[in-house]
Amino acid sequence: MALYAIGDTHLSLRCDKSMDVFGGGWDGYVAKLQEGFSDLTPEDTVVLCGDISWGMSLEESREDFAFLDRLPGRKVVLKGNHDYWWSTATKMERFFEDSGFSSLELLHNNCRLWGDVALCGTRGWFYEEDRGEHSARVFQRELIRLEASLKAAGEREKICFLHYPPVSQGYRCDEILELLERYRVGLCCYGHLHGASHRQAICGTVGSTEFRLVSADYLGFRPMRLRP
Repeated sequence: MALYAIGDTHLSLRCDKSMDVFGGGWDGYVAKLQEGFSDLTPEDTVVLCGDISWGMSLEESREDFAFLDRLPGRKVVLKGNHDYWWSTATKMERFFEDSGFSSLELLHNNCRLWGDVALCGTRGWFYEEDRGEHSARVFQRELIRLEASLKAAGEREKICFLHYPPVSQGYRCDEILELLERYRVGLCCYGHLHGASHRQAICGTVGSTEFRLVSADYLGFRPMRLRP
């Protein structure tokens, strides 16, 4: 019963937005994802760190979710900046249930458990890119969601999953880093960075938290094993 993470699957099995056009490591990425997941068993858990499907609605993303559901393991899903299909938790959970997607769970204003370990997280935000009023409101909501997730974990050991990196070369989100320190998060995984942006990633310890980049193209489309 292992724990894995991967972000940015960018599936588009029904809509015309394949990542193959970016070439390089993205060529044939759907087949690479299927091969990458072949190491997992049905008892394993993998956290999907956002940017999961290019579909503009749940219905347009149906084939992407069906693809993920057929892969081995339990999948814990959080939102990315390109997940336009994202709706209310009630609608999404009903959609998964009605579609028979039994391996998919949402990580949104809550935590999920992997044994005695709490899986916490939210999308996050690049507040430094735009300090306008709208961005400030979104950023504050993300901080509230992250703290709600961390609080839901109680005194359990916590692993945090974000879409946006809270720290990278030349960027530091002190508000999120402070929450990770205050709630004693030992490991934080994030995605969002692709291609040349991989060089901006910080993969190491900042404060008391270890950070790992888990974007699919960075991992060669093979989920990163976190535990044991």
